[in-house]
Amino acid sequence: MEKINCQHILVDHEYEIEDIKKKLADGVSFEQCAKDFSNCPSGSEGGTLGFFGKGMMVAPFEKAAFALEVGQISEPVKTQFGYHLIKRVE
Repeated sequence: MEKINCQHILVDHEYEIEDIKKKLADGVSFEQCAKDFSNCPSGSEGGTLGFFGKGMMVAPFEKAAFALEVGQISEPVKTQFGYHLIKRVE
């Protein structure tokens, strides 16, 4: 089974994700944004989720994550948990 390694940032509102996208565009690292803004416990680890395969994440998150190239950051992804930015690490 194919597994990928991703980081993510999770927030409650779409406007928060738009602010974070601006910070990323201004050169703030994904890891720092995760530590500063993510609601997920993984935020303290720079948003690191580790390796996961298909069927392990909610469908919208999984679809976006598996569509990314290594190093690419997704557009905002809405799930029942909130809004995510996902970065594929490897």
